[in-house]
Amino acid sequence: MDTLLKEPDVPAPPAAPALLTPASFTGSRALQARLHAAIPGGAHTYAKGDDQFPEFMAPCLVRGHGCRVWDVDDNEFVEYGMGLRAVTLGHAFPPVVAAAQQQLSLGTNLGRPTRLELETAEEFLAFTQAGDMVKFAKNGSDATTAAVKLARAYTGRPLAAVCQDHPFFSTDDWFIGATPMAAGVPAAVRALTVGFRYNDLASAEALFAAHPGQVACLLLEVEKDVPPAPGFLEGLRRLCDREGSVLVFDEIITGFRWHNQGAQGRYGVRPDLSTWGKALANGLALAALSGRRELMERGGLHHPHERVFLLSTTYGAETHALAAARAVMRTYANEPVVAHLHAQGERLRRGLERAAHDQGVGEHFRVLGPACCLAYGTRDADGQPSQAFRTLFLQETLRRGLLLPSFVISYAHTDAVVDDTVDRVHAALGVYRRALEDGIGGYLLGRPVKPVFRAHN
Repeated sequence: MDTLLKEPDVPAPPAAPALLTPASFTGSRALQARLHAAIPGGAHTYAKGDDQFPEFMAPCLVRGHGCRVWDVDDNEFVEYGMGLRAVTLGHAFPPVVAAAQQQLSLGTNLGRPTRLELETAEEFLAFTQAGDMVKFAKNGSDATTAAVKLARAYTGRPLAAVCQDHPFFSTDDWFIGATPMAAGVPAAVRALTVGFRYNDLASAEALFAAHPGQVACLLLEVEKDVPPAPGFLEGLRRLCDREGSVLVFDEIITGFRWHNQGAQGRYGVRPDLSTWGKALANGLALAALSGRRELMERGGLHHPHERVFLLSTTYGAETHALAAARAVMRTYANEPVVAHLHAQGERLRRGLERAAHDQGVGEHFRVLGPACCLAYGTRDADGQPSQAFRTLFLQETLRRGLLLPSFVISYAHTDAVVDDTVDRVHAALGVYRRALEDGIGGYLLGRPVKPVFRAHN
């Protein structure tokens, strides 16, 4: 179904058929100046910024339900970003909403630990099998930074080794200093983060050889776009044990999406520490650091070592978020959420690949990643990665009622929704094909989107 949104407010490109007039984004565009006047970048997350969307088509959203969202112009979109992969069950999932609402009436931030804190911690550890102790926080960056600090304190070593093939671990200096957006991070801090490559055990071994006795931890996502090669995770585990380093798995995305126990449960390799977030409370602000008692207790009161200021957050144990997390875990325990994410993702992948083949753009538009967390790559007529063609794809799918920063599935995406999405993408890829043949200038309305990590605007 080639459903187009209504009311033109942007001139069509010269070569575009009249049918492909964009939807009205008048209200969203009117709010952009106010957003940028009040908020640096116009959003509280760089990945949600205007520069990540077509120039005239950056919807300002007002509500969501299931897998659908609505903007200020009352345009309806089927969403596949799902809160940057955080909303696995669907927007406003009733059991989660009910649990949070009930707790709100009982107080959200009390002056001592609550029974709810204890019960949520115990349930989390039993559910994930991810260590002996857990500490909650409000975002994944804080949890991951705490893991690095704990590893440094435990080993007495300065260097944090991160996987260079994974895009993001924290907003804090130790990681951001290793990206192209390193402004404001002293060179001395940047020098304390080193890198290794995914599925390349030799690169990790070379790192230890180059910095003997200096590497506190190896930090990586268990899986991103490609699966771990046979023996890779096991090799990292052996290497860290041999070198006395701490193995840290970032499960911020993979946790509760790959497997109830995270990607570590799916692949059967346990780290010393792991960090969790996003799906943990279905989009409410909650993250976690978990791991072996020997390490975690360094942030506690029952050890003879120098104290570690691990995580101490005013809002880390807000009761409504903890109640939401319990509702999430119980839903996963009682319903086939993970199986649905994988099955619907496979259905979506097959449909998208068929659509690309039918439109003759299979070598230029590719679906990437595991079924439960799909992304896509766009290439130009020369076969080179292209931000301009990504923008064109976003433009044409937005016109057809799809919000597609990725193809991340949720429990709310049904067979009918997936199949309808494929139909709409099929039509958008017809425009993609014509742009490959005729040149993109006649089809793309504004400037291309840009990578988040760049040195200058």
